[in-house]
Amino acid sequence: MLLFILGVLIILVGLALSIGLHEIGHLVPAKLFGVKVTQYMVGFGKTLFSFRRGETEYGLKAIPLGGYISMIGMFPPGEDGKPGRNATTGFMQSMVQDARVSSMESVAVGEEDRTFYKLPVWKRIVIMFGGPFMNLLIGVVLFGVLLMGFGTPQSSTTVGTVSQCVIPSTSTQKSCAADDPAGPAAQAGLKPGDTIVSIDGTRITTWAQSTTIIRKSTDRPLTMVISRDGAERTVTITPRTNTVARTDAQGAVLKDSSGTALTQTVGFVGIGPVTELVPQPVTSVLPAVGAQAGAVVGVIVHLPQRMVDVWNAAFGPGERDPNGPISVVGIGRAAGELTALNGVPVVDKVYTMIGMLASLNIALFVFNLIPLLPLDGGHIAGALWEGIRRTFAKLFKRRDPGPVDMAKLMPLTFAVVVVLGGMSVLLVYADIVKPVNLFG
Repeated sequence: MLLFILGVLIILVGLALSIGLHEIGHLVPAKLFGVKVTQYMVGFGKTLFSFRRGETEYGLKAIPLGGYISMIGMFPPGEDGKPGRNATTGFMQSMVQDARVSSMESVAVGEEDRTFYKLPVWKRIVIMFGGPFMNLLIGVVLFGVLLMGFGTPQSSTTVGTVSQCVIPSTSTQKSCAADDPAGPAAQAGLKPGDTIVSIDGTRITTWAQSTTIIRKSTDRPLTMVISRDGAERTVTITPRTNTVARTDAQGAVLKDSSGTALTQTVGFVGIGPVTELVPQPVTSVLPAVGAQAGAVVGVIVHLPQRMVDVWNAAFGPGERDPNGPISVVGIGRAAGELTALNGVPVVDKVYTMIGMLASLNIALFVFNLIPLLPLDGGHIAGALWEGIRRTFAKLFKRRDPGPVDMAKLMPLTFAVVVVLGGMSVLLVYADIVKPVNLFG
């Protein structure tokens, strides 16, 4: 139980640091550009503690589900320079007016030139992109630690498992029966820990190389040189015919249109490799980050269907998709289960934990760039639209249209918050009653 709690605490601290650095990505350029920042907060809800440095209050709040910095003058005033008329047209107009009033009330006399909305377009984009960029930077660093420091899991030429019998991969049988044919590797005396040196005179440098030779040599004796306890010995092994699943270059099982696994008949000796971490060059880092970002984009693009799947799994008999969205609760639970696993080396646990934090930061980077308020991407989209409008006005010698009135988007912002809140509640519920099974 203590190890489970430790895993949860590690991931929560990592998440809090990621959020804190995200907000620093906004804070630093805002202050450099002269915008008055009144608050820097990690979390939402009740303030646990805070302190003031200069004109900014720094603090930590109770709910670690995000963070924010408060900049004065986020929204421009109405066309007459005032917040706007009293709301008489209903709830939506009231939201727009309240946003303008709140924005103007944050600006004291003499601070009019320190407002966010008066900044040049490029400066506003830098400020709003600074947060997601920090998450991208964290992700790149963590992927660098994973790939260059630890490496990627690859099959070595060392035998990890030896099957005592031949069982087709299409069979549901889990153990050997008395009438099952003996495994050729076991018959030849191979043991876990043996390293394959050569097969029929061909030097073996990768596990895939040995697999290719074995699969093409059904019922043909092979001379295999192995290394055991520092000494080489020669054994003769005859692959048997067996039905196995077809896989792609990445090892994923290929399936037909109906979802049935495709199979093939090949030579089989009944050995499996030891997986080891092989350090990768620096050139592998950015492609890995790009692949992870692409996977997150795929999840977001199909998010409506993904959420339907989460709903069906949470309130039905189905299982959760391990590649689908999960909440902070789910991430914490997975981290706790990881640290509590028995028989798993500490280095493997550290590797997986770093991978979780790296993937989380790339997800935060991509998600925050969605062009909808209140996300950073919404502010960036608004600034870009303002830049386009002003550029066209200058080209055609028209009157400057002024800043984009982002306050008018508050009703849409409210709707986005409601939708995101509903999805968060559903994910938290699903992660409690039907958690994703990541570690078997």
